[in-house]
Amino acid sequence: MTEPDSPRKQELLAAAYRYVLGNGLADMSLRPLAKAIGSSPRVLLFLFGSKEGLIRALLAQAREDELRYLEELRGNQLAREAGREVWSWLAAPSHRALLAFWVEGYARSLLGEPGPWAGFGRDTVNDWLELLAERQPPDSRDSPEAEAERTLLLAVLRGALLDLLATGDIDRVTAAVDYHLRSLGPV
Repeated sequence: MTEPDSPRKQELLAAAYRYVLGNGLADMSLRPLAKAIGSSPRVLLFLFGSKEGLIRALLAQAREDELRYLEELRGNQLAREAGREVWSWLAAPSHRALLAFWVEGYARSLLGEPGPWAGFGRDTVNDWLELLAERQPPDSRDSPEAEAERTLLLAVLRGALLDLLATGDIDRVTAAVDYHLRSLGPV
């Protein structure tokens, strides 16, 4: 059982979110987390119900941040332009911590085990595919070709993100993304 949202719960969630952005979820223990954010494990368990409940809330916050960004992108009409905007955001050094956290949640969701990250990867893929579909002309966006194009664009961006996070080689990876985006015809 979790406590309803309260100012203290929101404050601790924000602090825990900052903590995991810097430290990741892997082997997260409540005791060091609670100490780092000025709380106790008991308070966190009371407010979030369990460690899993806290992780679920942290992943929900990451997805909320991602969705907020997607809302800012709505409006362009070409997948190529959306791809450039998305890559620009993904490649920004100020987003590395959030994106590393996102990758960790995404990877753990792929394991298929029940837990707070179950469905996280699928949900984020659907969020991004929806954004890219909105960039395609309404008269063709439901075609198999349009679906394949946005799926490929998302795969290229996600793969480039993983490469960038692993190597930090922004010039090489951006050149590859640009190469792919130039290959897109009018959509």
